[in-house]
Amino acid sequence: MQENIQENTVTQEQLETKQESITKNFDEDLLKGLRVDPNYNEPVLDQVLRIAIYDEYHAYETYRKILEKFGNVSPFSNILEAEIRHYQELALILEKHQVPMPVNDWEGKIEAPNSLLEASEIAVAAEIDNIKMYDNLISYAKDYPDVLDTLYRMQAASYNNHLPSFRQAVINHSSSDTQVNVNEIYQQYSQHNIDEAISKMDEFGQMASKFASGQVTQEDMLKLLSNTNLSFIGGALLGAVGAGVLSQMTKEKSEDIQEDEEV
Repeated sequence: MQENIQENTVTQEQLETKQESITKNFDEDLLKGLRVDPNYNEPVLDQVLRIAIYDEYHAYETYRKILEKFGNVSPFSNILEAEIRHYQELALILEKHQVPMPVNDWEGKIEAPNSLLEASEIAVAAEIDNIKMYDNLISYAKDYPDVLDTLYRMQAASYNNHLPSFRQAVINHSSSDTQVNVNEIYQQYSQHNIDEAISKMDEFGQMASKFASGQVTQEDMLKLLSNTNLSFIGGALLGAVGAGVLSQMTKEKSEDIQEDEEV
């Protein structure tokens, strides 16, 4: 667990020989922005995969720094292991599509938070940004089924496993005499409104439970389709199969609207 994340797979060791002299990412601004730019001078697929794995670097170094300060505490220890597995899987996809690996330049740039409560709040913000990031990347990976499947599963892991664990950690470490400026943390570490995002996620979570149990109705699905916040979580709740069904229903709904307009 204490290994550097860039030395964790045979794939990366093979790629490192090509990157020994590289110390800075040429697309650093793009990687840190967590969004694909179709006008950027880099293939879109390269952007998608480099952004995804660069964010895994960031998560790994953040959670490793927390463990160094506070010891082997949950859920950080478990989720660190998950981030390593995500990295390994993404590294294989990058190699398959011959996309150059970005440099992990996060080591030494991240400061440990002052408390486990603050660490948990930061982690909640980071996971929500991660889910939003995958929403954007997924929209540019439609022509690559293997990439799309990987992105869906990693987004689902953030929503279904990581985010609930860190939200529970916030509750566990909160007390009446603990003073943490949550809004300040959110503004510093997240690009989004956390309270609003969690509220919308809970709403979609109820719908996803119905879908998973086979209890979802046509009315439920249409309600989901009509919600302007659907793109917030993409395939995280429904998975690749559910997202495919949803995509087909969206297409059918658009065709119905077009037919009505033509009449």
